Amino acid sequence: MRRRKFIALAGAAAFSTPLVAWAQRTVPVVGFLSIGSPGVFADRVRAFLDGLKAADYIDGQNVSIEYRWAEFHDERLSELAADLVQRNVSAIATFAGTPPALAAKAATSTIPIVVGGLGTDPVEVGLVESLNRPGGNITAVTSLGIELGPKRLELLSQFIPAAKTVALLVNPTTTSDTATQVTDVQAAARRLGLQLHVIRASTDREFDDVFASLLQNQVAGLVITPDPFLNSRRQQLGELTLRHTMPAVFQFREFVAAGGLLSYGGRLEEGWRLVGVYVGRILKGEKPADLPVQQPTKIELIVNMVTAKVLRLNVPLALLGRADEVIE
Repeated sequence: MRRRKFIALAGAAAFSTPLVAWAQRTVPVVGFLSIGSPGVFADRVRAFLDGLKAADYIDGQNVSIEYRWAEFHDERLSELAADLVQRNVSAIATFAGTPPALAAKAATSTIPIVVGGLGTDPVEVGLVESLNRPGGNITAVTSLGIELGPKRLELLSQFIPAAKTVALLVNPTTTSDTATQVTDVQAAARRLGLQLHVIRASTDREFDDVFASLLQNQVAGLVITPDPFLNSRRQQLGELTLRHTMPAVFQFREFVAAGGLLSYGGRLEEGWRLVGVYVGRILKGEKPADLPVQQPTKIELIVNMVTAKVLRLNVPLALLGRADEVIE
């Protein structure tokens, strides 16, 4: 009887040990800090989760995501970042641009941070020491959105060679990135012999004033700067530029598909997926300091020929030959 009792107890212990280990195992928590809102950034979330999955992490199974949304109010970012740090998350992914990245950097020097959708040089804004060896607790995936502003103006000018006046649409609330974009595009406009008007919008209601201003100033073309708010309205802006017969260039293909004339930039989803992959690698033990800053591997030029015909523009054959996609 004693032997049977011993075997029974030993068997029970053998079965209970994995259950105890499973119960004691902690699922890593990843903080998701975004300047935007859930509905507007749904595509970014999907791409981010796809990247995590590629690194063998699935939300709700072996990783948990804590979402913090600033709803396009920069002043909330510091509080939201501090909340994630207090939550003691395993890593923080920031979306999108410089403001959430700086807020996360100010909140912690120890928790790993992966910055997503950064349109400017992360070395220049003080996030990392170098692109190849970031150092510290931060690495990034850049979009080159801001750096490509002068090139977008140059491409647009080829569609409207007789133009004398163009405009640059910016969001004045994202001051950390806006100043750089304005300075770079102003310099490009001077090189091209163009007068540049800077117009501003940070809400949907201001779009009517924007297009009224374009008409009043006899603007021949519009460059739209990459910005979290303006990016979230890329389809709406594409429709508006077509409705107001305004030749315009933006960063994203969705803008062109909605009626915009052309876009020039990296693939939106790929960048967000890479953020998820990097977070997964960090959860497996790699350090941000050793993960090089990722940059777009391909910059795409998309042209909408239907819009070009509506605007009665002659599209240069050389430019069409360079296009990665032509919508007809």
